[in-house]
Amino acid sequence: MSPEKTAKEESPTALDILRHVPYFAALDGETLRQVYASSRARSLDTGEMLFAEGGQCQGLCVVETGLMRIYKTSPAGREQVLLIAGPGDSFNEVPIFDGGPNPASATALAPSRVRVIPTNFLLESMRSNPQIAASILAVMSRRLRHLTMLVEDLSFRHVSSRVAKVLLQASESSRYPAQGGLLGSLTQQEMANIVGTTRQVVARSLKEMEEQGIIERHRKHISILKPALLRRFV
Repeated sequence: MSPEKTAKEESPTALDILRHVPYFAALDGETLRQVYASSRARSLDTGEMLFAEGGQCQGLCVVETGLMRIYKTSPAGREQVLLIAGPGDSFNEVPIFDGGPNPASATALAPSRVRVIPTNFLLESMRSNPQIAASILAVMSRRLRHLTMLVEDLSFRHVSSRVAKVLLQASESSRYPAQGGLLGSLTQQEMANIVGTTRQVVARSLKEMEEQGIIERHRKHISILKPALLRRFV
């Protein structure tokens, strides 16, 4: 496991990322440095777990570099991805506020660096700065909306539609370039975990799209050749 690192020296990159996290966007420079000083950073290799479902929450997690997948695991070992978090994204807010254990697990999809802000520091900051509390409510509302849409997709959309939606969201996000970004990080099994099916079903959906000339599969990534046609699947 990669060593845990304590934040002792300011990193302009890390501070800049914190500044763009909605929770901290309104903070002045000195307060932001206090947030940074309270935090610690973890570097993770691909496939390395940051924390497990049911474990004790260590604090708010913010992705500095890389990609993290947040997921639930069934008793039978089947996984359902809840969120793919990239640079600037935060996760694991729920146990900070309800005092419970981690509701899901977090594992690196690519070499990643995650900053962890202690629970107590975040709660104290909320009490002293109403802007942070308001920002947290906004982020939690967006997260609830995302999970509601996930339930809708799993309940009502055909698998091919869900696969197409994942491809489009990945390709249209400025944080994930078409080559080497999210499309280059996801295996067919990872895609299956996101859309709630098996790897074999995802493979058939991708093959169908490739045969229609909509996508082109390479060893390391997927190219979308006809985005308009792909949107018809959605």
